[in-house]
Amino acid sequence: MENLAQVSYALDTFYFLMSGALVMWMAAGFAMLEAGLVRSKNTVEILTKNIALFAIACTMYLLCGYAIMYPGANEGGILPVLGSLIGTENSVEAVTAGGDDAPYYSARSDFFFQVVFVATAMSIVSGAVAERMKLWSFLLFAVFMTGFIYPVQGFWKWGGGFLNEANFQDFAGSGVVHMAGAAAALAGVLLLGARKGKYGKGGAVNAIPGANLPLATLGTFILWLGWFGFNGGSQLKLSDVENANAVAQIFVNTNAGAAGGVIAALIVARILFGKADLTMALNGALAGLVSITAEPLTPSAVSATLIGGVGGALVVFAILALDKVRIDDPVGAISVHGVVGIWGLLAVPLTNDGAEFSAQLLGIVTIFAWVFFASLIVWGAIKLIIGLRITEEEEYEGADLTECGMEAYPEFTGKQ
Repeated sequence: MENLAQVSYALDTFYFLMSGALVMWMAAGFAMLEAGLVRSKNTVEILTKNIALFAIACTMYLLCGYAIMYPGANEGGILPVLGSLIGTENSVEAVTAGGDDAPYYSARSDFFFQVVFVATAMSIVSGAVAERMKLWSFLLFAVFMTGFIYPVQGFWKWGGGFLNEANFQDFAGSGVVHMAGAAAALAGVLLLGARKGKYGKGGAVNAIPGANLPLATLGTFILWLGWFGFNGGSQLKLSDVENANAVAQIFVNTNAGAAGGVIAALIVARILFGKADLTMALNGALAGLVSITAEPLTPSAVSATLIGGVGGALVVFAILALDKVRIDDPVGAISVHGVVGIWGLLAVPLTNDGAEFSAQLLGIVTIFAWVFFASLIVWGAIKLIIGLRITEEEEYEGADLTECGMEAYPEFTGKQ
């Protein structure tokens, strides 16, 4: 029995680590998606943001974020127990002791899986504030978001806090990760303002096309792939028949949700614009994935396709609605991860008999309010101290030269 426990522990740990590696690969997806949807003069800066935010997220979550989110105490509480670092590893004796309290995967694998989630939440912010925010202002916000703001609301649900006690259901993070990232992004965008030339007189919305749609498409496919680790790894266990079957169902439903999102977004775009809009299709895929993330296990594959389809249709209208109220989001992150994240959470009771709409609404309001207002305070402080926005002249020249001193495509400018 001891050998069996060790084999099971090793298998579940390995699965957890590989799932985390897939989620880490989503950082590449966000970088490619965002680089493709901004103008060429801002490509280096957005790539710098993406690799730097990942490093900051990993460091801050190591130093304090993980201990705040998983304090191991204050069950059902609102305030987590403050702590630092990631604790000790599981001993052989603890693993082989048996019983319900025996750990079934490495403590270090749990940290690794969780740290790539917080980096995902922060990646959502980078695209929404692209092309006009100062690089170092963004990175300073990343310190607070990944070290403190995200972990507190993560504790409320996944760390055993009051949302968990209230039966709020969020399997893999439609709210804890995606809506949280969108709430932080919205707070920043409201203080930052729109890009120059985005909105004209009389409610006119001027499209600002991205520089590289093949790159954006590649990024979407990378995110689609990484999402199997995002949702599949959240099952936390693989080494028995029941959990292995559950993981397989999660993979199927995750894929189905994305497919439904693409199809619905394409159809809605065709009806509204008379054309097949690639950017809407890409956001439709991501919307389908966000939709199914709150509950990827209990739906049938057909239901998952429909849930993703609703998300894919919703994201098209959400992007258009935000433009009407002059909230400038270059990549559609607030719509994809925020508006559709809310839909994903509300869809949980449709297939999960243990979920309640009242608890889902409580979680939505609580997480959004905390992250939005905490982020608004941090963004506001940064704006007062060092400023948020590059100058109008710098925006015209492009953030690549002004913030990073280099260009992504120098051969096209004659400045080699």
